Amino acid sequence: MEDDSRFVEFVAERANALLRYGYALSGNPHDAADLTQEALVRLHGAWARVRSKEDPEGYTKMIMARLHISVWRRRRREQLTWALPETPLEDVLPSDADQEIWEALGGLPRKQRAVLVLRFYEQLSDAEIAGLLGISQGTVRSHASLGLSKLRSAISHRMLAKRRTP
Repeated sequence: MEDDSRFVEFVAERANALLRYGYALSGNPHDAADLTQEALVRLHGAWARVRSKEDPEGYTKMIMARLHISVWRRRRREQLTWALPETPLEDVLPSDADQEIWEALGGLPRKQRAVLVLRFYEQLSDAEIAGLLGISQGTVRSHASLGLSKLRSAISHRMLAKRRTP
């Protein structure tokens, strides 16, 4: 019974942060909610073991990253579309000032986006990212380099387009 109350406490305290992390990984609030929900379901099943290691948030984020990259392995070809809700989800969606970078990040391939999110949002090292995603450190560096290059290009194109617009 005490474990359940501690789990509920953890979810109440960290759910919004996990949802933001899911959004950073997926670039989509619906996928972020799915990632968060599935990760919390899995965390609940392993709660007694994870709580004793005193890092349930790290474990949950690892689950979310692995769930996110499992989509690559299934090679899902469909592209879901979504419209923003009438009431914005301020806790999850980026601010207007950050919208350009988030849009550019959303345009990257999933692997490059995941590497950049893990490197800059989660501040993980190349070795940690490689271990988490099950790829080599060289592949991590390659995805980071390609992703940053595409981000720079996308942002500079948008800035030029804004200057040309009267």
